[in-house]
Amino acid sequence: MLPVAYCQRVKMFIAMGVLNNTRQLALKAVRWQTSTSPFSISRSWLSTVPQIGDQNILLMGPPGAGKTSVGRVVAQRLGVPVIDVDDHVLEVTWKMPVADKLAEVGGERFLEEEGQALCKFSTSGSVISLTGSNPLHSGAMQHLKRTGLVVYLDVATDDIIQRLSRMKVNRIVGQEAGVPMRQILHYRKQFYEKWLDTRVLCGTGDTVEEIAEKVLQAVERYQNSDSETFVSTRSDNGSSSDSKYFSDVVLEGLAPDGGLYVPQKGFPKLDAREWLRLAEMSYPERALAILEKCIHPMDIPGTELRRMVFRAYGVNFASEAIAPVKHLIHNQFVQELFHGPTASFKDLALQLMPQLFAYCLPQMCNYLILVATSGDTGSAVLSGFGSLNDLDRQRVGVLVFFPEEGVSEIQKLQLTAYIKANARAVSVLSDFDFCQRAIKTMFGDSGLTGHLAMEYGTVLSTANSINWARLLPQVVYHASAYLDLFKDGVVKFGEPIDVCIPTGNFGNAMAALYAKQMGIPIRKIICASNQNRIVSDFITTGVCDLRNQPLIASHSPAIDILKSSNLERFLYHTSGGDGHLVRDLFTRLEKDQYFKVSESLLQKIQEDVVAGWCSEEECLAAIQNVHTKTGYVMDTHTAVAKAVADRLQDPWCPVVICSTAHHGKFAPAVLKALQCPNTHYNTSDPLDQLRELASVASTPRMHQKMLQCLKENSRGEHTVCQADFSVLVEEVESMIQDSFLKVL
Repeated sequence: MLPVAYCQRVKMFIAMGVLNNTRQLALKAVRWQTSTSPFSISRSWLSTVPQIGDQNILLMGPPGAGKTSVGRVVAQRLGVPVIDVDDHVLEVTWKMPVADKLAEVGGERFLEEEGQALCKFSTSGSVISLTGSNPLHSGAMQHLKRTGLVVYLDVATDDIIQRLSRMKVNRIVGQEAGVPMRQILHYRKQFYEKWLDTRVLCGTGDTVEEIAEKVLQAVERYQNSDSETFVSTRSDNGSSSDSKYFSDVVLEGLAPDGGLYVPQKGFPKLDAREWLRLAEMSYPERALAILEKCIHPMDIPGTELRRMVFRAYGVNFASEAIAPVKHLIHNQFVQELFHGPTASFKDLALQLMPQLFAYCLPQMCNYLILVATSGDTGSAVLSGFGSLNDLDRQRVGVLVFFPEEGVSEIQKLQLTAYIKANARAVSVLSDFDFCQRAIKTMFGDSGLTGHLAMEYGTVLSTANSINWARLLPQVVYHASAYLDLFKDGVVKFGEPIDVCIPTGNFGNAMAALYAKQMGIPIRKIICASNQNRIVSDFITTGVCDLRNQPLIASHSPAIDILKSSNLERFLYHTSGGDGHLVRDLFTRLEKDQYFKVSESLLQKIQEDVVAGWCSEEECLAAIQNVHTKTGYVMDTHTAVAKAVADRLQDPWCPVVICSTAHHGKFAPAVLKALQCPNTHYNTSDPLDQLRELASVASTPRMHQKMLQCLKENSRGEHTVCQADFSVLVEEVESMIQDSFLKVL
């Protein structure tokens, strides 16, 4: 809890006008919370080796992980003592070899006496190599953890078993007769995950010296939280004066200058052996390993992140693989991103993002999440935030704006199914671009945000892909797709692939670029547009021209977008972090609805990305053609990507087509494409449409949670607003009044 005096002082500052940007409340609160870590933090460095002072470094891991050998090297590099718990604590205390003690008292008693010995042990400024069984004793680990940083040497189980075999160790502490070594190692892993402060992912073949270097880097990273900050795409060329922490940007969403947040130093890069470790992991394990590299533990501790990730990617997904990759035809593969609760790729981010958001919440404010959606984002946001616990839901409201005529009937029913006191969807008699522009205007209106903070104690935020916490989890599934292709023998590690993405707001494509930056061998990102081809034209010509460009309704409404927000992050990325340039370009776009990049920048853009578009007829033809040849049914957005991939793919390079939605969400168009006899695809009842579709299409299977949602919300009643900014502001204030108690 924040001190009462602090909260009162913040309210006073608001009244005095000192904190004009009310989102600063969240920033100050989160920094106050994270600054109370028990591990001392050094902000200055005299060398590349971390300075540990009176703190200990505790190396933890299973038997055979190399804790003793690595500990010696780390201690030598730091110039501090090294303590091996077996040799220097247990055998000294017991005055006998550890093996003899185990034989004398048995496994259960051994664990208790081992823990008691550690509870009496005290030292500082040392590297301590724990035993593999120390983490099984809660009291001992609580005692040790207070003295320093616990570093988990995460070694592959197969490597551990091979090492123990070479050491002629066939049983370890706690392993009953008849219990396989693999089973006891799997059992122990939960305890290592429980006590870690930071993880060192050890690849097969890593030397002791390489692991020791990773330990030193992990300790330095943990100590120096200032090394991982975020800046606006419109900042003065990466100036650190306006940098923010991860927990700050999660709550802010949009930067005060109108830009989007990006990591100041780019993405961390994993080496080949680390990626090979991830290839053997499940999707949640891959997600955890990648996100731990991207989220500083001072913002979200590893133990909390693990809890969130495994909750996000579990039984709520219809496929155990979460985001499976399947062979489609020839050298093309489809990554099915629609197995989440709302049958859309947005679930991959929005089952996790609300948990990240809730963890970062300060105690003093309520938050209203504003979302503009072209179809899928809205229902995924409502589902994700709706799954938060009761306490968090009391402080977080969600208001979604969607174009009344710009989503499919099934999408509309999904959106309007989530009507609660603190969550609702409202349609607007305009297009997605108007909804998105209105929300950005609200964020930039200091009079409005100040009024909401003073009157209701409420701060605005967003869950669109302009929010960094929305985009970051999408990096995981692009990496996972490549690892699946490697695991299945389609590519050798290091061989490139292409990724083809139906592109609207450019967040999905940007996530693929970030996966490439982390070390995934993506050759080209192929951006696929429908007839609303602003992005495609820009990547081809370097010209972004919104003048006299009406939005055209299509069979693929989720990419019916003219102004792509994440194009700003893309240009920041390709320009080498030129915030001046990005600010000038997008200021010009706001003013003139037009900008053009230089020829040299266009060449850089096309090094990573190519683009194309397809007509409505080509979209439907792609659905029919694939179904005829393979029996597989694509949705309309996947079909757009397939049609463009056919034209732009290098035939010698495998391409992963991102299937961003289940085909049932767009049943009328899919039925029309399949040209099924005796099928009335113009029926107005969505459930009838899905029944007809299920009768002719068996792969992929019908999405049961989507069916259930439609059965429970067959009427889809909702509020419809005029396309007037002031009307949308009234909806925001009404939503806040319904969600939160008014501040007197």
